[in-house]
Amino acid sequence: MRVAIIGCGQLARMLALAGIARGLEFSFLAMEGEECTPVQGLGPVVRFGEGRDLSRLYAELGEPQVMTVEREQLPLSLLRALDRLAPVHPSPDAVAICQHRRKEKSFLGGLGLPTAPWRLVDADTDLMALAGELGWPLFVKSCEQGYDGKNQWCLTEHSTATPPLPAGNAYIAEGVIRFDRELSLVAVRGRDGQMAYYPLTENRHHQGILHCSVAPAPALSPGLQGVAQEMATTLMTAMGYVGVLTLELFQVGNRLIINELAPRVHNSGHWTQDGSQTCQFDNHLRAITGAALGSTSTRGGGASAMINLLGMASPQSLPSANTRLHWYHKPVRPGRKQGHINLVGADRAQVEGEMTRLLKRLYPGIHRRLQQPVAP
Repeated sequence: MRVAIIGCGQLARMLALAGIARGLEFSFLAMEGEECTPVQGLGPVVRFGEGRDLSRLYAELGEPQVMTVEREQLPLSLLRALDRLAPVHPSPDAVAICQHRRKEKSFLGGLGLPTAPWRLVDADTDLMALAGELGWPLFVKSCEQGYDGKNQWCLTEHSTATPPLPAGNAYIAEGVIRFDRELSLVAVRGRDGQMAYYPLTENRHHQGILHCSVAPAPALSPGLQGVAQEMATTLMTAMGYVGVLTLELFQVGNRLIINELAPRVHNSGHWTQDGSQTCQFDNHLRAITGAALGSTSTRGGGASAMINLLGMASPQSLPSANTRLHWYHKPVRPGRKQGHINLVGADRAQVEGEMTRLLKRLYPGIHRRLQQPVAP
């Protein structure tokens, strides 16, 4: 079976590597100007441009039986047109919800799922007055093209200026959530409706960018895993979802609040490559191709950690046999995700200790902030 992946970044690479091992074939659709080095040698790359005949493009992709996306910020018109040639999973409708913050927040609210308090705003909104209603600090985010801290602003009571909000773009403002830590749940739903869930993962960020994850999340309150799974079940059922869906969550005491959704495999699930019976990439492919889902249990009942390698060359050495490097083959740029390191072991204290030592070596200026979850 041939699978076409829309996008050519590291997620496409890791999907293909997981699928090739299972006998699947791949082709890749690149947007205009997109770098394709991560997927070189893994299958043919076809470039999309305005005015291209989609039937011919589909033929150049090798007439795949199914297509999927590696990111949500893609033209919906393209996804809907491709979906008429072969199934696109997750569906264009699901991607449409997740690629636009207002639509996503409204969808979550309609299902009765908790989010931060929010309002739709524009250049004429009095943000300072709105903060008095939603609370300080106030976070302003673009409804589209906002990730890894980009197109997002934080206003405090001491801010002297508000962010420029150009006309024609949509924005929301969110009140602060005083959370204990950030968690994520990677869930998957097959074409037959079967669902599976990975253990909740604790994520630690710096300046809006994920630096490391630990799974299963340590010191998890009883019942929170079940609460997260119920949220995912509600969402995937309502969307008729097929594939991996990731819930980014705030833990506030014994409650979970949804921050964002990602309709794809996710950075916080990379630990599953080495720490789970079936990794997120394999299970996504199983779901979209109609195969039975694999086990999401941890290997040996142990713990895992993942460290992102941001803007740096490949490490010359790794500290132990329990450590594995995954490299993306992208040109090195400051702050760019170049690869990640997975650490796996039966003893949680050993895994976290090794992660702490690696963070100190890789990020000496901020490693102390990354050793524990930091609430705002």
